[in-house]
Amino acid sequence: MTARARPLLIGHRGAPRERPENTLPSFLRALELQADGIELDVHCTKDRVVVVHHDEIPRATPPSGRLARRRIDELTFDELQGFSVRGLALISTLTEALAVIKGRADVFIELKAAAIEREVVDAVRRSPAPERCALHSFDHAQVARARALAPELRGGILFDRAVQDPVAAMRAADALDVWPSREHVNESLVESVHGAGGRVIPWTVNTSERAVELAALGVDALCTDFIPVLRAALTAGEAR
Repeated sequence: MTARARPLLIGHRGAPRERPENTLPSFLRALELQADGIELDVHCTKDRVVVVHHDEIPRATPPSGRLARRRIDELTFDELQGFSVRGLALISTLTEALAVIKGRADVFIELKAAAIEREVVDAVRRSPAPERCALHSFDHAQVARARALAPELRGGILFDRAVQDPVAAMRAADALDVWPSREHVNESLVESVHGAGGRVIPWTVNTSERAVELAALGVDALCTDFIPVLRAALTAGEAR
């Protein structure tokens, strides 16, 4: 029997247990930890600058009270400057993040806001290593639109529930990566996605036990907060 390749390890928002998530220090720490990939989230400001952050309202301290509780798409980029994530880092642009990562890891970009595909694609195409970038979203129609704009970029579809027909969903979105939540991965899902030429990337896998179980099913990558923990578990599993 041919041995399965070890799943790639993708830093969920960088290295969020050691640095503020979705920030440049978090991405640099993930690189230090030898992550194979980095997952990050993006929105657009009012003046259409793509910025890296998870929530539509910043999880960050604003520079003035008048900006508190304002959505990112209601703020200009200048207004967003000075927001402090845990008092340790600023909200960066996607361009800055990709320049820092500089092709040293695959970058998986989650589209968190509607109608930002064009701006994200433009930022990726200007980056040092666009061939190492992929786009994914819970909004599968948005992935299809992004793929139409940039067929050279890999597309992925997210699921937080059981996937009844992953291959049909892949084809509808013109996607090749399937991102199911960790509890909804089984042998049938992995086999069907692989049969359609796709990859299975569970999220967010933070225990050694589940990582080993998923690796045994043949998943292609694991999105995690704990890169060293999962690497040690997978290495130990290979040694048995």
